[in-house]
Amino acid sequence: MPAFATNALMTRCHGSLTSHLRFTLAGPSDAPALAALRAAAARALTVQYGEGHWSSEPSERGVVADLRYAQVWIARRGADVLGTFRLATKKPWAIDVSYFTECKRPIYLSNMAVHPDHQRRGIGCGCLEHAVRRAREWPGDAIRLDAYDAAAGAGGFYSKCGFREVGRTEYRGTRLCYYELLL
Repeated sequence: MPAFATNALMTRCHGSLTSHLRFTLAGPSDAPALAALRAAAARALTVQYGEGHWSSEPSERGVVADLRYAQVWIARRGADVLGTFRLATKKPWAIDVSYFTECKRPIYLSNMAVHPDHQRRGIGCGCLEHAVRRAREWPGDAIRLDAYDAAAGAGGFYSKCGFREVGRTEYRGTRLCYYELLL
């Protein structure tokens, strides 16, 4: 991983509670908990920023579909499900690859969420640290993602964690920022 990425993640996560997190690959039996987590995050964003694309709540069926085509990771503390993210080699629908640095093995990060009761405690940083480790092991040479180009988006968080903004666009009426981290 480039030094800037490692340093940005370490600086951002310094003093966090991530050492108490355990990461596991999700299975079908985790679908209800993951759908509930992602729904809680969507509701919190809607309360804070109003209705938007971020307001849609996932179904258990949608979570199970994610499991067939990607690695879905769960951040746990004890039995509690605190965070999640999805890693895949297949490009998500809203990504336009022309904005990104050319590479042979990009990994796409999506569906990252931290339970609203546990945000700003290092869980998101821990998820990104784990995502970077897993992407390097895949092996991948970059992590790509999109974030809402709105106050409800997490673009500032990704930038602070070493991801570089590579472009802004609109896809089906939704404004997006693209970010990448070269590995």
